[in-house]
Amino acid sequence: MALILFIFVSSSLLLSGCRAQSCNTETFSENRNYALCSPLSELGATLHWTYHAANGTADVAYRVQQDANGWAAWAINPTATGMIGANALLAFHDASTSAVRVITTVINDTSYNPTIRDENLTFPVHSRAAEYAAGAYTIYATVGLPNNSTTQSTVWQAGDGFQNGLPYGHPQTIQHTTSFSSLNFLSGQAAAEGAGGAAASRLHRKNIHGVLNAVSWGLLFPLGVIIARYMRVFKSLDPAWFYLHIACQCSGYILGVAGWGLGLKLGSESKGIVYHRHRDIGITLFCLATLQVFALLLRPNKDHKYRIVWNIYHWTIGYMVIILSVVNIFKGFNILNPANKWKHAYIAVLVTLACIAAVLEIFTWAVVLNRKRKTRSDDKSHNSDTNGSNGYGVRPHQGV
Repeated sequence: MALILFIFVSSSLLLSGCRAQSCNTETFSENRNYALCSPLSELGATLHWTYHAANGTADVAYRVQQDANGWAAWAINPTATGMIGANALLAFHDASTSAVRVITTVINDTSYNPTIRDENLTFPVHSRAAEYAAGAYTIYATVGLPNNSTTQSTVWQAGDGFQNGLPYGHPQTIQHTTSFSSLNFLSGQAAAEGAGGAAASRLHRKNIHGVLNAVSWGLLFPLGVIIARYMRVFKSLDPAWFYLHIACQCSGYILGVAGWGLGLKLGSESKGIVYHRHRDIGITLFCLATLQVFALLLRPNKDHKYRIVWNIYHWTIGYMVIILSVVNIFKGFNILNPANKWKHAYIAVLVTLACIAAVLEIFTWAVVLNRKRKTRSDDKSHNSDTNGSNGYGVRPHQGV
């Protein structure tokens, strides 16, 4: 149990700090360096900047993971919060040259698909550039902060829609519709209240939801199955394997229910944007896992005539839970969109568990077959000894 708690706490701390750490370790072309950086609350984006108090300008570098066929944008809104009124820099691959192009535009259209054109912003842009590398767009710019104020309402975005060769529209997921916050370019503090603060809080809860489900459904449940299938072969580990199996499954169930409940809460706050398949699989997992827990109370004795029926039920539901868990965790990765290394880390965990299971499967079959062979040999020896002692198989005494 202590190990399980350690894994959970460590994962939570790592996930909460991973983006801040990646923010500090990011590097840029042409030896560009920035004084401050901040992981943005949505889309897995980061912002780096250096504020120059002498002339009220800021050198900025905005980076977001995005497909090469898509586009990325970062903006300051001098008059409001959110998209309407935002003065944006957009980066994308030019269809005619395939080079990365960066344009500036003012978003005044109240629709979610405004007309984009290259135009001057309402504040000075002293330089602008963009590049695409390692699956991410990076926009570089030096801007004069509107009204010479260090606190600005910022907006960021990424999408894959184009019209007439220019970016057009973005997905209507919660990550995209809440990708804005207030930022102090002097202190580096993001707003702790309002829409930006709410988005940051929601992101934190989504991270917790992801960690709970990855540790419970994605790690503890498969580990419990491996323990039950392979440790029980060794008679010296009976009943230790059973209690370890129960500890993993019950701990996984408790953490999984907590993650499931938090997921339902996040879904109710999603403003009409519901990830139906992810939610439905999550509800199915909860129901199946609950049946497994209550089935423990109805487990017949080993010699009961219905024990085989209970075993088939228990094994079937258990493997269904594992398969659905893995599928739903990857759907969660697609929704949460964390840094790729977290998905790769989970894939590495799955591969490791699969390799361990494969090795143990071979070893277990070797042990079982050897035990059966020895049992048959002992039986033959016993029968031979018994028959001999009873006179069977011995040539009868021939009288003279």
